[in-house]
Amino acid sequence: MSANAPFARLPEAASFTVTSTTVRDGDAWPPEQFSSGVPGGKDISPQLSWSGGPDGTKSYAVTIYDPDAPTGSGFWHWAVADIPATVTELPEGAGDHTGSGLPEGAFQLPNDVREARFIGAAPPAGHGLHRYFVVVHALDVESIGVPADATPALLGFTMAGHTLGRAVLIATAETPA
Repeated sequence: MSANAPFARLPEAASFTVTSTTVRDGDAWPPEQFSSGVPGGKDISPQLSWSGGPDGTKSYAVTIYDPDAPTGSGFWHWAVADIPATVTELPEGAGDHTGSGLPEGAFQLPNDVREARFIGAAPPAGHGLHRYFVVVHALDVESIGVPADATPALLGFTMAGHTLGRAVLIATAETPA
């Protein structure tokens, strides 16, 4: 993980593994994972599988964050909380408007366009390569206790004291000028 990772200043946490049939670590997002506002984009959340969560894990959360967005605060594309510890996979498309692929008890928080769903990549044309941190957070509580309308930033703040481990996959995207 690079020194400028979004959580470099957070408390240390154990590492475990996240993989995807949608995108490999370090590779570019396929067109379906781009925003529907981009030609070919469909706002389809990636398939994710994880293993090796630390002992004591009682739930998971998943976040997708672009620290390279030209906002001063990055851009949150997806946040899912309260995934039961027995769940170790989300199917592609789980982050639709209804959360149809999420396990019982899990919920999506509004992203930075204030919609509780996955929104795909859409880096500004000519802005350069953007990194998308796909992170599975292993937590020591069954419910993180944030309201469903909380921001992903509040979720991250609340998770900081409950994170046992993080599994990280980094996808990329770039829109030519």
